[in-house]
Amino acid sequence: MLLSIIKKRLIAVSYEDKELLANTMQASEVWGERWQNNSLPMARTYMEVACRKKSLVCLAADRKTMDGLNQLLDEVGPYLAALKTHVDLIDDWSADSWKLFCDKAKEMDLLIFEDRKFADIGKISRDQMSGVYDIRSWADLVTAHMISGQDIVDGLQAGWKDVGRNGGVLLLAQMSSRGNLLSPEYTETVVKSGSIHDGVFGFIGNGSKPEDLKNLRVQVGQGKLIWTPGVNIAVGDGEMGQRYGAPDEAIHAGSDCIIVGSGIHKSENPAESASAYAEVSWSALLKRR
Repeated sequence: MLLSIIKKRLIAVSYEDKELLANTMQASEVWGERWQNNSLPMARTYMEVACRKKSLVCLAADRKTMDGLNQLLDEVGPYLAALKTHVDLIDDWSADSWKLFCDKAKEMDLLIFEDRKFADIGKISRDQMSGVYDIRSWADLVTAHMISGQDIVDGLQAGWKDVGRNGGVLLLAQMSSRGNLLSPEYTETVVKSGSIHDGVFGFIGNGSKPEDLKNLRVQVGQGKLIWTPGVNIAVGDGEMGQRYGAPDEAIHAGSDCIIVGSGIHKSENPAESASAYAEVSWSALLKRR
């Protein structure tokens, strides 16, 4: 009896190892130079998730109640690779309800991306990773401006290390909102500084302008990822100065993940829309390589 149990466990472990190896091999083949040149573990984790889910979609989950967030996640989770949150916008937030929500996202094989846009010095940023929301304990990725200098990345990474976790920082190199102040010179400085920092996962680029995105990819090279908001299957102007470009054009221009909000959560059928974005993004990646 004992021998039989041991054999079953060995078979199970062997199967899991084979699955892991197969996924790693697929990610290496699909992502090519991005995979080979990225030194941050979280970056490879994302690339593996994208291959398992066959999706390069990060949902901007702009709901203000826990029920709304959970309902949305239940509908579209299978078609996503990541979930972008603004934890401080949740009207009925509590530590217990947020933990359950994050646990559900993990069960759906999603990275959790808190779009906090940190901008302070390293020490303060490290402290902000804890606090009432304890971002360090559940977020896999966070955004940051680099206006305060490189130390902000060290501070954010220290926050994760304080709780024994790994994470990645996405630096804002471009924005898709009209009238933003991220000039080409500022973008160049951010990319030059961020590209040599091991704690930087990648950069936020402008998905609404493929030409700008192509230039950003040239500056970044193959060592970091680029994630892009400002994409929508229905291109054009959005609310409050937002502009949208086509998701497949963004990926062909160098984006590695499309961040989609209203195109999914405001559609009549969010699941159907999320599936369409997943299909478009995955197909574009396969054609790009």
